Amino acid sequence: MLALCSQLKRWGGEMGFDSVAIADIDLSAAEPGLAAWLAAGFHGEMDYMARHGMKRARPADLVPGTLRVISARMNYFPDAAAEPMAVLADPERAYISRYALGRDYHKVLRARLQKLAERLAAAAPHGFRVFVDSAPVLEVELAQQAGIGWRGKHTLLLDRTSGSYFFLGEIFTDLPLPVGNSSRAHCGSCTACLDACPTGAIVAPYRVDARRCISYLTIELKDAIPEPLRPLLGNRIYGCDDCQLVCPWNRFAQLSAEPDFMPRNRLDDIGLVELFAWTAEAFEQRMAGSAIYRIGFERWSRNLAVALGNAPSGPAVIGALQARRDDASALVREHVAWALARHRV
Repeated sequence: MLALCSQLKRWGGEMGFDSVAIADIDLSAAEPGLAAWLAAGFHGEMDYMARHGMKRARPADLVPGTLRVISARMNYFPDAAAEPMAVLADPERAYISRYALGRDYHKVLRARLQKLAERLAAAAPHGFRVFVDSAPVLEVELAQQAGIGWRGKHTLLLDRTSGSYFFLGEIFTDLPLPVGNSSRAHCGSCTACLDACPTGAIVAPYRVDARRCISYLTIELKDAIPEPLRPLLGNRIYGCDDCQLVCPWNRFAQLSAEPDFMPRNRLDDIGLVELFAWTAEAFEQRMAGSAIYRIGFERWSRNLAVALGNAPSGPAVIGALQARRDDASALVREHVAWALARHRV
């Protein structure tokens, strides 16, 4: 099994993974925290979080027979993207979380994890299932147990040599592979991520209220964005990276040369007015194969309307909003009206 584990890690590297490690499936220590988070309602409208309950912390309940979880990490920060702080500093440009600039990571990682699992099966037949943010899995807890990194105060996984700009994926297996050593935390007294959160969503170290998180508001939330939070979104139209951008450990972040993660359609550096002029057909065509596609044109437009409401007043911004004040979507119309009111129109 030790030899097989070494081979597995080598194969993972050949397939583009930056780290592969093995976790035990005993996550009982994480259950109280998960239960408290759910009880506080911090999951917001993500009903599936409560519906799955403790199954998320019990891999063998999700996939009977599971003995180990193979955790894999892949860096995503594109080496050919506009500087994020520069985009955030320009309220007329659209900020999209760096993970979503290229091809949908679910597809990229799932395909490679499937190949990795099949290659392992050729050497040692095993029962397995592959997951990439697609099932009730405590992926950060598993990766920490495997030794890939530690949970930062912003709740994301951190590694001393790679920061936090990476995706995680898992292979549940019934092979009794040797497990890694759990990572120790190295955040110390730093509170940079808590201090930087635009909406105060990191309510305490290691505790995020998703209902205030910009990633939740722009991606998961299906209805209207609460008005008091709208000005705090700035020009962030899909996700938010602020807690990562200020993290000292991301000085060591590794850039990705993976072609699938390179920016498409100039999404790393494009104006809000230009994006708001897209038709539904243009959105469907240009966002095909992107993680952004799943929020749909209506929520995409809602987010852009808020960002335009936060942009400096000017003929182009006001004209773009006025052009869609009678939008077919009531959700979009309401956010456009709010934005125009911000510009006193």
